[in-house]
Amino acid sequence: MDQATHNKIVSFIWGIADDVLRDLFRRGKYPDVILPMCVIRRMDSVLEPTKPKVLETKKMLDGAHITEQRAALCDAAGQAFYNTSKFTLRDLKSRPGPEDGRSNCPVISWTLH
Repeated sequence: MDQATHNKIVSFIWGIADDVLRDLFRRGKYPDVILPMCVIRRMDSVLEPTKPKVLETKKMLDGAHITEQRAALCDAAGQAFYNTSKFTLRDLKSRPGPEDGRSNCPVISWTLH
């Protein structure tokens, strides 16, 4: 990636931070929010294609009362990590938020090994 492209991406991300995070976080605290969210979004994107298979595997393992599920779920995800929440960040983006008086923040659970 050349420097000009890199600078455009950086400016784009910080522009979003200014628009979305203003009044929620002090400007100096933006990195505390932006970096983790970028990492979580990337992980979510990597897992998105295998999400139905992971959820199906999780349901089957729970139904069979199998407690050691990590290996099977990692295999279903095709990664060294998996997410068994039915939610994705893409789904959450379209959900009502506190600004319209209907706070709806489900838990997304991650397992990393």
